[in-house]
Amino acid sequence: MPTRMTRLSANIHGWLLLLPAALLLGAFTHLPAVATFWHSLHTTPKARRPARFVGLDQYRTMLEDPVFLQALWNNLLYALVTIPASVVLAILMALWVNQRLAGRGFLRMAYFAPTVLPMIAVANIWLFFYTPDYGLIDQVARSLGFGATNWLGERDTVLGALMVMTIWKEAGFFMIFYLAALQQVPPALADAAALEGASRWYFFRRVIFPLLMPTTLFVLVNAVINSFRLVDHVVAITRGGPDNASSLLLFYIYEVAFKFWDTAYGAALTMVLLALLALLALGQYFFLEKRIHYR
Repeated sequence: MPTRMTRLSANIHGWLLLLPAALLLGAFTHLPAVATFWHSLHTTPKARRPARFVGLDQYRTMLEDPVFLQALWNNLLYALVTIPASVVLAILMALWVNQRLAGRGFLRMAYFAPTVLPMIAVANIWLFFYTPDYGLIDQVARSLGFGATNWLGERDTVLGALMVMTIWKEAGFFMIFYLAALQQVPPALADAAALEGASRWYFFRRVIFPLLMPTTLFVLVNAVINSFRLVDHVVAITRGGPDNASSLLLFYIYEVAFKFWDTAYGAALTMVLLALLALLALGQYFFLEKRIHYR
């Protein structure tokens, strides 16, 4: 039986191993978050006007800011569409390339290729696709008898165009995790299900998908974070237009803090983004915890 000193020594040893990571996490994550919150309670300091404590005035201003409300709505809609679509497409691709197919390695590489491309490169590729009249999409549409569409210049289509581009880029990344999880499933489970006469859909729903839930939780957390930190594509393609129809929350924070140089209001917007991400992450853990089966 271990003595009290042995257990104490083991605990101290464990905490010492965690200390470097804890210090880095505190120095580069928690302390900046606290400093950002404190800055959001003040005005933006100017050359001849120091920062002045205003309490929650920045947050009250936010509730009356139509651009913020538009960016928040755009981001929520963007997340509600891109996250499920990327996850479902990633599962389908993983199931497909996990089978014994001719050219399976090429298919895997083709699905994963968009992931390794830089964000700006992806934006330029899709900018060519969406160019009115000369873009690939309009050329195909013209050959089918349809007219040209300014996909990035109309309020009704610009956000959807960004969604399609994001799904194309992220589905291959999530596919890798699902493919790794599928390769850990024992083949005996499929053999047993076939002997019992279970259909492929029933086998996936009752056996495969529950075994994929730990991977799904990991993928969902990353997908939520990615959906709220997108700024490269917006800067490179639309710059939030037209009429803020494609403005997302992080892009609006970037504009307020670094273009208009209102760092205090930008700090308040950042705290809202952090709180939203924390609530979504906690909701995912509490909702999915009972559905996760670890082996």
